[in-house]
Amino acid sequence: MSRFWSSNTQDLMPYVPGEQPKEGIFIKLNTNENPYPPSPKVIEKVKNLDFATLRLYPNPDAQPLKKAISEYYNVSDKEVFVGNGSDEVLALIFKAFFDENTTVAFPDITYSFYPVYCNLFQIPFLKVPIKDDLSIDLSDYPASVAAVIFANPNAPTGLFIEPQKIEEFLKSRPETLFVVDEAYIDFGAKSCIPLIHEYDNLLVVQTFSKSRSLAGLRVGYAIGNTSLIEGLKRVKDSFNSYPVDTIAQIAAVAALEDQDYFVSVKNRIIETREKVKNIFSQMGFFVTDSMANFLFVKIPGVSGSIALEKLRQKGILVRNFGIDRISDYLRITIGTDEEMTKVVESIKSIMAE
Repeated sequence: MSRFWSSNTQDLMPYVPGEQPKEGIFIKLNTNENPYPPSPKVIEKVKNLDFATLRLYPNPDAQPLKKAISEYYNVSDKEVFVGNGSDEVLALIFKAFFDENTTVAFPDITYSFYPVYCNLFQIPFLKVPIKDDLSIDLSDYPASVAAVIFANPNAPTGLFIEPQKIEEFLKSRPETLFVVDEAYIDFGAKSCIPLIHEYDNLLVVQTFSKSRSLAGLRVGYAIGNTSLIEGLKRVKDSFNSYPVDTIAQIAAVAALEDQDYFVSVKNRIIETREKVKNIFSQMGFFVTDSMANFLFVKIPGVSGSIALEKLRQKGILVRNFGIDRISDYLRITIGTDEEMTKVVESIKSIMAE
């Protein structure tokens, strides 16, 4: 610790990402990355890039990408904001709309970056317990809070709230800002994006990291009412005018253009997920009805921390969060069929020990 650290910096508890091993000996199923490569059109576009253009700054608003996103979702480009991954977009949302005079509510078990942002920006927050079945009940959220944010499907549970249920709260609480983090929406769930034209208190966040296989390029976006997008742009331009680099913008546009590849890959992941979910259920495991690209699993008779370490010894990285109520669960990213077969065989071996 430096004597120059501010008191806020001293008090921060930063987000801890999943392990990124340097050696290539692991089956890596701990950070919900896509097991398949980006679209061939993405690779072609990047290969054919005029690299002389890299001496220039990128388009500050990622306008070609905003246009592509707006056409894909049938919204105006003025209703789209693009950032350096959905994590940056979320951070800018917390900075743009919340302060020490507003209270933000989110589930007690959800994406662990939310309380980090609150502590960083000194925003009061309320953790609302999820139900015993690990679901989120929006009626548990007090009307007095300024904003509600949640991942849908939730992480790490994978459980999903239907848009019509969310709409009930958008309608009944017009003074509450609802931020729906849809990082995993493409794996079988239904987006809230169509609701943005009816409700100016809704902001939807998505990413190219999961279903589009572009985690290494860091592209995320928000879609919402133009006044919300203007607020995000104001904060972004007060911090970093060029958050999305040229290569990332080109690759993201190409990914959106290859719908056939996108559908093929996400369907493969869904098919594998459902197959492994059924296997785990037949083995007597508790497995949530995940609508994401991961499974949330409790192995009977084996603690989560021990299962985590034993799988690591077998060359498989998964995630255990060590949080009350879910400490015995593993979050397992859906890999290829071959990788998931190795996971199942390894867990059977652990149970037989």
